[in-house]
Amino acid sequence: MPDPTAARKALHELLDLLREVDERYLSPEWLMQSPQDVAEGMYAVMHALQGGLQGWFESDAEHPIFRRIVAPWRKFTGDNADAIYYDAPVRGDRSYRVRGRRDGAVYVSITVEAGSQDGRMGGRTDGVINDTQLDFDPDGRFEVSVGGSPRARSWIALPADASRITTRHYYEDETCAAADAKKHPALEIEMIERAAAPPPPPNDESVAAGLRRVANFVRSRTLEMPPPGKRQQPVFVSTTPNQFPPPAQPAGLGLAALDAHYSMAPFVLGPDQALVITGRWPKCRCANVDLWSRHQQTFDYVNRQVTLNRKQTKLEADGSFRMLIAHQDPGVPNWLDTEGRPFGMVFWRFFLAEGAVETPQAKIVPFAEIPR
Repeated sequence: MPDPTAARKALHELLDLLREVDERYLSPEWLMQSPQDVAEGMYAVMHALQGGLQGWFESDAEHPIFRRIVAPWRKFTGDNADAIYYDAPVRGDRSYRVRGRRDGAVYVSITVEAGSQDGRMGGRTDGVINDTQLDFDPDGRFEVSVGGSPRARSWIALPADASRITTRHYYEDETCAAADAKKHPALEIEMIERAAAPPPPPNDESVAAGLRRVANFVRSRTLEMPPPGKRQQPVFVSTTPNQFPPPAQPAGLGLAALDAHYSMAPFVLGPDQALVITGRWPKCRCANVDLWSRHQQTFDYVNRQVTLNRKQTKLEADGSFRMLIAHQDPGVPNWLDTEGRPFGMVFWRFFLAEGAVETPQAKIVPFAEIPR
C-alpha cells in the first residue's frame, strides 16, 4: 500500500463521492429511471467534474486569473448559448484591478459572488456593475476597480466574505456566441496589494485542498441539490409544464444576474405534439430563450437550433413572435429543436428591461396541425 498522504486521502474522498453520486444521484431517488436518464445524468456529472477541475482545483485569491466558466463541452448551473462567462477568485480584504474589452457584446457586467470559497454553490450575488457604469476607450477596452476605496465610476465593492467575481458578456448575433472561437473579451485581473511572494509549488496540503474544492463543487451540483419536487423554487420558476410564470428579478440569488428578469418552465411533449409560444420581446438591452436538460445544461447549440435571441427571431407583422418547440422541423420560422426529448426546461432571460416584461404564453398543439 502507498504511504497515506493528505492528497491521497482527498483523492479517495473524491472517488467515494463519485461512487455515491452514481449510486444515489443517478438513481430513482432523483427520478432517474431509464438507461437514458442515467446516461444524461452521467454526462452532466462529468461536466460538473470538468467545472470543478477547471475553476476550483487551483484557486488563489492572492494570485487570481480569469478562467472561462462554461463552454459547449463544459455545461452546468444554467449556461447560455449567447453569453461568455469568466470568473476569478477574490478576497473581501483585498482590492483588484480588472481589465477587458467589450468585444462586440451588447451587455457587459461584473458581479460579486459571496460565501463560496470552498467550491460550493455561491451563497448569494452581492453586487453588480454593468456597462452603463464603465468607461470604454475607442477600442472598447475598460478597467474596473474591485474592492478598496469607493470610486464614482468603474468600481464595485467587495463584502467581507467575497469569494469570486463573475464577468458576463452577452451577445445578440446570428450565431451562438458561446460557440464562436473568435469571441475574446481579453480579461485580466491583478491584486493591487502585491502578493508578498509567488505562490509556492504544489505540495501535499495544497493538492489535498484543491481536490476537496473539486469535490465540494461536484457535490453542490448533485447530492446537495434536492430531488425534483422537494426543493423550494424561486418565483420565476414554474413547476407546471408548458406554463411560464411572470418574469422576475432574482433578488440576490447565488450565481444569478441582478440586472436580469428570468422566467422558466418545464416543457412536456408527446411524440406528435408541439408547443407554440407567443409573446413580445420587451424593450431591453438583450434577451434570449434557451432549452435546457433537467440538469440545467443547454441542448446542443453548436449543431442545432435550441436557442433564440432577438436578432435570430423572425417577428410577426405586429412585432410579436411565435416560436415552436417540436421534435422535428415544422417548416416555419423560430423552431426550437427538442433533440427528440419529451421533457426539458425553457429558460428566458431579459436584461435591463424598461417597464414590465410580458409573460410568454404557451399552448400544446398536434404537430400535424401547425399552420404552415
